[in-house]
Amino acid sequence: MVAATEPFDMDRGLSDAIAAELPRLRRHARSLLYSRADADDLVQECLETALAKQSALKDRTRLRSWLFAILNSRWLMRLRASSRPVVTVPIDQFANSLAASAAARDADVARDLARAMARLSAEHRQVLLLIKVEGLSYEETAGALGIPIGTVMSRLARARERLRAILETGSELRIAQ
Repeated sequence: MVAATEPFDMDRGLSDAIAAELPRLRRHARSLLYSRADADDLVQECLETALAKQSALKDRTRLRSWLFAILNSRWLMRLRASSRPVVTVPIDQFANSLAASAAARDADVARDLARAMARLSAEHRQVLLLIKVEGLSYEETAGALGIPIGTVMSRLARARERLRAILETGSELRIAQ
């Protein structure tokens, strides 16, 4: 946390660029945590860290991957420090929320996709989301997660295979009530 006596010396362009990334950061955090409140807290921590360490950003064209790296770091810190499970809201509640925001004809598909994504490991889900939803390159994803590019490619391939298998069989989509 930054002390109140330390002034932020951020120029308007950087603050606008960071603000433009907020929807992506929130979406990614919600996909990791399945909880709006926890996701908002994680994004807040990410922004606080970014503001405190803004001088570490040397290349503004890498802002998005830099912010995702911070978000990932904060998320991992939470995982290590927390004794409670990462998923704090029942997946059906998240899936129903996602389905409600989809067009009526796509609601069942959205619900099934959310349930299938919840069945992926956190590492696979994260790589899949960063590349396919957030549009980061393999290199940017590797940098954001602090892993080699080969690991990114391997995790993405496994995530796709697992997601496809879950959606094709449908057996893991029905959650016990």
